[in-house]
Amino acid sequence: MTPIRAGVGAALLAVPVMLTVMWIKSADARLEEATATPTEQVAIASAADVGYCSPELKKILRRVLMSCGLMGGDAARGCQPVQAKNVATMSGNDFNALFTPMKERGGIIEFEKNKSELTPEAIALTNQVFSEQKGASWFFVVARASPEGSTEHNRELSKARAEAVMTQLRNQFKDPDLDKEVGMLWLGEEFAQLETTFCEWKRSSKGTCAPEHINRSAFIAWIDCQL
Repeated sequence: MTPIRAGVGAALLAVPVMLTVMWIKSADARLEEATATPTEQVAIASAADVGYCSPELKKILRRVLMSCGLMGGDAARGCQPVQAKNVATMSGNDFNALFTPMKERGGIIEFEKNKSELTPEAIALTNQVFSEQKGASWFFVVARASPEGSTEHNRELSKARAEAVMTQLRNQFKDPDLDKEVGMLWLGEEFAQLETTFCEWKRSSKGTCAPEHINRSAFIAWIDCQL
């Protein structure tokens, strides 16, 4: 029995030694982790709530998303002038003022008189603005027409301009979520005509920027607001 007792005693003595060694190793690991230089976390794309996301803009954004194709199973693909007025429930100048802080995030895609085809410069600016998503969730395309011609003609012309931008985005980016990201409005000549202050934005045309030129256009921008 003596050898057996000796073996048991040795085993019992070995247990605290092993536990002590394990505790020391664990403490060393925790110390190393605590003193290591933190690794930089990768930014996760998500809707930010940047400075221009005023309560008024969020309200309009929700209405546009619900009414113009991004939320709700029965939503239409885009909003025309009468719908846009009802969605905005504000004056054209106030509507445009909501978007003025987005100068660095947007662009003005200009068209020739009575045309809806994108020029090479317009294609380049469309691609540039859309590529600079930076975690934003919603992309707006707000097309207009200058006052020449009939009201009905300008409605259709501004719709064709919005759809030209959308077609370019589809062809260039092959984004399966595009229909969930892009909200379109076509305003014709009836609502929210742009003032020449928008000439300071990135424009696809480097020519003269009078009111009639800046309104032959589609305003495009990513919006970074949380809803």
